[in-house]
Amino acid sequence: MTGSAYRNQLPRLWTPLVDSYNRRHDYLRISLTERCNLRCFYCMPEEGVQLSPNEKVLTDEEILRLAKLFVRSGVTKIRLTGGEPTVRKGVVGIVAGLNELRPYGLRSIAMTSNGLALHRRLPELVENGLTHLNLSLDTLDPFKFEFMTKRSGLDAVLKTLKVALESPHLQKVKLNVVVVKGLNDNEVLDFVEMTKDRPISVRFIEFMPFTGNKWDKFKMVPSSDLLQVISEKHLGLERMADETNVTARSWKIPGYQGEFGFISSMSDHFCSACNRLRITADGQIKVCLFDAKEVSLRDEIRKGASDSEILRLIGRAVHGKEEKHLQMEDIDVVSNRPMILIGRASMVDVSEKSVTKRSATARGRIVITERAYDLINKSYSSESESITGKNSSSMDEAQKKVLRKGDTLTVAQLAAIMGSKKTSDLIPLCHPLPLTDVKVKLTCEAFEETQGTWKYSVVCQATVACEGKTGVEMEALTAVSVGLLTIWDMLKAVAGKEMVIGEIMVSEKSGGRSGEFHRP
Repeated sequence: MTGSAYRNQLPRLWTPLVDSYNRRHDYLRISLTERCNLRCFYCMPEEGVQLSPNEKVLTDEEILRLAKLFVRSGVTKIRLTGGEPTVRKGVVGIVAGLNELRPYGLRSIAMTSNGLALHRRLPELVENGLTHLNLSLDTLDPFKFEFMTKRSGLDAVLKTLKVALESPHLQKVKLNVVVVKGLNDNEVLDFVEMTKDRPISVRFIEFMPFTGNKWDKFKMVPSSDLLQVISEKHLGLERMADETNVTARSWKIPGYQGEFGFISSMSDHFCSACNRLRITADGQIKVCLFDAKEVSLRDEIRKGASDSEILRLIGRAVHGKEEKHLQMEDIDVVSNRPMILIGRASMVDVSEKSVTKRSATARGRIVITERAYDLINKSYSSESESITGKNSSSMDEAQKKVLRKGDTLTVAQLAAIMGSKKTSDLIPLCHPLPLTDVKVKLTCEAFEETQGTWKYSVVCQATVACEGKTGVEMEALTAVSVGLLTIWDMLKAVAGKEMVIGEIMVSEKSGGRSGEFHRP
C-alpha cells in the first residue's frame, strides 16, 4: 500500500494540521532530551534547571509513534533538538526510524546541535537519513566561547562544521548565531566572511526571552541594525527569494558561496506564516515557542489512547494556536520556561467533560484613605469645573490629577470586564473560554471600625458565565483582581502608600461536576 493510500484511511478531521487562522503546519520539532553538555546563558538559567525524571521523558518508541502520526497528518519536515540531541542514547536509531517514514510523505530529517561531540557521529547519522544540520555557534573567539557556554570546545565545533561541509549527502548546513549587544555583535562581519568560501547559511538570531535568561530588550540587536552594518561593508547585497514559511530573511554577497540571514522573532515576527509545532522531551505539544500553554501527548499515549484519539487531541491544540505572540517586552511575563526545558507544565485535558452552563462570582476589597473615598464619591462634573474655576484653590495637584483621569469606578469596571476576557492570555494554563456574560459591581463602603475611627474601602464583585467544559472561577478572580488594581492605579496620587488590596476569593459558583458552591 502506498503512503498516500495509507494516509487516506486515517480520520480526516485534523488532516492536514490547520489552525483557526488557516495556517498549515508541516514542520515538527522534536526535543529528544532536556540535557546539554553546554551552559549557554540565554538557554539555561544561571542557577541551572531541574530536569525531568527519565520515566517522564518520551521513549524512542513513543517518539516514533508520534512522528508517524504527524507525518500521516501532513508533516514533511522533522527537526531533532534538545537540550543537545546528541547526548541522548539511541539518537541514531531514532533518525533511522524517522527515515522509514519517507513513503508517508516525510522529505527532510534535520538536527540542531551545538556540535561539541558530533564530528565522530555525524557520518553515521547522515548514513541513516539525516539531511539537514544546524550548528549553534555564537562566537569565533575561544575565550568568549568559554565565557558564553561555561565550557571550552570551540575547536570541536569547528571540526564538526568541517565534517558537515565535507559530507556530500547533507543537503544544507547552517550556523545559528544568537546576537547579544556588547557581547558578540562585533563579530557579525566575521561570521558573514565565513560564507565567502563555504556553502553555508549563517543566520543571525535575535536574543529571545525565556525564564531565567536575564533577557533585556537593550541587549537585543534588531536585525535591521545588523543588516545596515553588513551593507556598509559589502555594497550590492543580493536579497534571496524567500521560501514558503521561511523564518529567515536571507541575503547574499555577490561572488560568495554561502548566504546569511536574520531570524527576527522579536523585532519583526513571522507569525502569519508560522508552520511549526513542537513536541518537548517530556511529551508536551507546544504550538508556539512563546506560549506557555502545553498539552500532554505522553499522558494520553500511556493511558492507552488510540491513534485517532491522539490525532484529535493534537488537532484541538493546533486549532487553539494564537494569531501571534506577544510583543517582546511582554513575553517574559507569561513565565515561558527556559529554552532547554521547553516543556514541563501542561494544561488539564477537558476533552471528556460535558458542555454545561457555568457561572462563578468572586469578590475582593481595596482599603483606601478618607481623602480617596471623598474623591470617588464627589460629583465629577462639578469637580471638573472647579479645577479651572473659582474653587480650584481648594484642591491640591494630586486631587486634580486623580480627577483628570476620569471616573475611577467606571474605568475600573471596564478594566475588570476586559481582564476577565483575557484570563487565558494572562494565566498560562487556563483554557480559553467563550464567555457569555460578565457583570462587575463596585461599591464604596465606610464603617466605624472603633469609636471615632473610620475605615474606607471599595468592594469589587464580578460574576462571569459561560457554556463550556470547565469553570469560570479564574475569569471571575481575574476580573476582581484587575478591577482592584485599576482602582489602585487611579488613586495612587492621593493614597498610593496607604492602599491595601485583599480578601479576594470565589464567593459562589454553579455548574460542572462539583455542583453548587456558596461562601457565606
